[in-house]
Amino acid sequence: MTPLDFAVMAAYFLVVVAIGAHFARRQGDAVDYFLGHRSLPWWAVMLSIVATETSALTVISVPGLGARGDFTFLQLAFGYLVGRIGVAVWLLPGYFSSEQETAYARLESRFGPQTRRAASAIFMVIRALGDSVRVFATAIPLSVVTGWDVWVSVLIVCAVTLLYTWRGGLQAVVGVDVLQLGLYVIGGVATIVVAAKLTGGLGDAFQAADAAGKLRVFDWRLSLSAPYTVLSGLIGGALLSAASHGTDHLIVQRLLATRSLRDARRALVGSGILVISQFALFLFVGTMLWAAGTDAGTGSSDALYPRFMVEGLPAGLSGLVIAGVLAAAMSTVSSSLNSLASAATHDFYAPLTGRRDPRHLLVVGRWATVVWAIVLATGALSFRRSDTPVVELALAIASITYGALLGTFVLGGVVRRARQRDAMVALAAATVTMLVVVLGKPGPLSQLAWPWYVPLGFTLTLAFGWASTLIGESGDRRIATSDRREP
Repeated sequence: MTPLDFAVMAAYFLVVVAIGAHFARRQGDAVDYFLGHRSLPWWAVMLSIVATETSALTVISVPGLGARGDFTFLQLAFGYLVGRIGVAVWLLPGYFSSEQETAYARLESRFGPQTRRAASAIFMVIRALGDSVRVFATAIPLSVVTGWDVWVSVLIVCAVTLLYTWRGGLQAVVGVDVLQLGLYVIGGVATIVVAAKLTGGLGDAFQAADAAGKLRVFDWRLSLSAPYTVLSGLIGGALLSAASHGTDHLIVQRLLATRSLRDARRALVGSGILVISQFALFLFVGTMLWAAGTDAGTGSSDALYPRFMVEGLPAGLSGLVIAGVLAAAMSTVSSSLNSLASAATHDFYAPLTGRRDPRHLLVVGRWATVVWAIVLATGALSFRRSDTPVVELALAIASITYGALLGTFVLGGVVRRARQRDAMVALAAATVTMLVVVLGKPGPLSQLAWPWYVPLGFTLTLAFGWASTLIGESGDRRIATSDRREP
């Protein structure tokens, strides 16, 4: 790293902090802080969604998948688009039928407050675990570049992200996301250009990749153990996206901040189209790194791209690309901090204390943001010894509860007689079962590929909820019959 590279990175950090300071003046109450006064333009929300979900996992881990595999990971992105269209048609109208602060307020109106708090608690736990992985992923290139220990890199990322998130709220988060998206896309394109020069041009790289089978997109096998197939991509990807963009407050919060249902739909479906392009771009980055001979095939695939940033890119450009990786990660971390603070404030603090003054909740929300930053930093350090690619690790963690959350929302619509007790039973039983499936290996489902976790959890939730409804009705009938027989 040269002084020019560090200057580029420092300039990026200063711009980010300045954006946070700019939006800090607009934070009058909790509605401003958590929902941008429900007036954010749809295109900014769309870009923010893309920046948030692609994160450092895409920028770091997906190129590694492309370098050591092929383009079959892209099948998930096609399923993502299908899932978003479903959310736009069936779930979004319910969010805009009344003013809601979080995604889980809808469950309260259908089942009751206990279901809302249970779903919100599950969201917070899994979101904290998943985003701890993302923070760790961000620390990889920063550690490689500076030579700092990973824990120092983790603290720096969390501290800078906390600074502009704490001050500017969701408006700052979305504003910075737009900047960050452009930055890491430019970095990816620049990497392709530099790698192409090392291979003799794009044409030669394409021919070599095609001959090696690295440009394959579709895997038509009917397999539950292969992670990336057409079937797992369309079904698993669709349900994963429906859960993450229809029930996860990280994304729903942004949709609630748009001006109307129409704007929310445009932002959601548009993000699905852009994400396909994002995955394709960074898979191709990995292919070009492979073609350039930069991968020795040893060590973690997650370190491949960060190493090339330092060793293969010219001065100045190296700093820009690394800043892009940090931008991708910080966009997700800032979004996570704001959404976790929102859920803690509106789903727990306000209803349990009875204090709902928006100005007071702004103060509470800011302190909750600080607490969650500490939680994410602590959690990130626990993943330092994992050998699993971070993108797969984070998605597998999220998949533990995504199916259960999506199933609970759908249960309220398809099983009209389901009550709060039934929803709670279904949510708890499906989550425990998925914990055993995902973490309790070896087991009967140990060969199940992770894209099938959400479909399995979704099916189990509906099954448990329906069974609980039948058992409850049977018990009610026995009680009613007993009451009629009493003299």
